Amino acid sequence: MSQEKLGIGSRVKHPAYGNGAIIRLHKAAYECCFMLYGIKHVGLDYDKWEIVEALPAEETVSFSEAEKSLMKILRNFSDITEEIPLGDRWQGGMMILRPEDDSLKEKEIPIETFFHKIVMVRDRLRVMEQRINSSALTDEEKVNLQQYITRIYGSLTTFNVLFKHKDDSFVGEKS
Repeated sequence: MSQEKLGIGSRVKHPAYGNGAIIRLHKAAYECCFMLYGIKHVGLDYDKWEIVEALPAEETVSFSEAEKSLMKILRNFSDITEEIPLGDRWQGGMMILRPEDDSLKEKEIPIETFFHKIVMVRDRLRVMEQRINSSALTDEEKVNLQQYITRIYGSLTTFNVLFKHKDDSFVGEKS
């Protein structure tokens, strides 16, 4: 069966490599970036994958558009930690953990260190979410695990006060 050539930015689901996007066209193959397996070449006549979103091959994409798309893919599906700004009022601040027992010493932690660890937790939850979505689990199992992750995000909303931008905050279940 002959299929129409896919363009850059087309989204696909490969039976072995999972979700991916076409990032370059060659004479005989597509160059695809897969979430879990990185960049792979797939023949132009390959027909075993599911085409999630097809873009026409003649559509030209500028280098900056391709770069933005690749950065988005890498940010969403890798362990790369994104630079998230701490709220201005917390810059240079110190978190003090003081035990109830006065004979015990209190612990001081720079807020930047604590904040970095919170952001790392969020980034790793996002990666876990993506791996669950691209796994071979049943839809019911995926939904159950997603619900746990949503509850974890909800538990972390206490720390939203530390974020400079609201878009970076944790969001739990919405009522």
